[in-house]
Amino acid sequence: MTGLIVLIVALAAATAIGLYRKATDGRARAAAGPRAPRLTAATLGVGLGATRTFVQFSSAVCTPCRRTRSLLEAVTAERSDVAYVDLDAEHRLDLVEKFGILRTPTVLVLDAEGTLVQRIVGQPRRSDVLELLDPAQPLTSSEPAELGAR
Repeated sequence: MTGLIVLIVALAAATAIGLYRKATDGRARAAAGPRAPRLTAATLGVGLGATRTFVQFSSAVCTPCRRTRSLLEAVTAERSDVAYVDLDAEHRLDLVEKFGILRTPTVLVLDAEGTLVQRIVGQPRRSDVLELLDPAQPLTSSEPAELGAR
């Protein structure tokens, strides 16, 4: 009987985690705060976009990373004011640690000055990415920043 209870609890926990990930993966979350981290063109090795820069952290064996890369490259090709850079998480452990990257793909959305304003964990949806580029949409919200004091 105890084994059955353990099995039911494990299945319930796995289902809850799966539903949470499905609901939150690929969604942009506000990451700006009073001390929001910044990235510079020198750190990234490429120039920042005039309005936004997408910084994707990827890994070599990550299938969603390839799909995210394709999406962001297509979106930035349509917009001259937006830049995109793909960083291999293994080679940029300094930034992985600084920004608390726990899984790939993770996309940081920077404003024109290189300040982190949004974070997307998981494969984003095209509509959500385009919404981030809409000037009528505010980039910050009342949600707490995801980055703690590091």
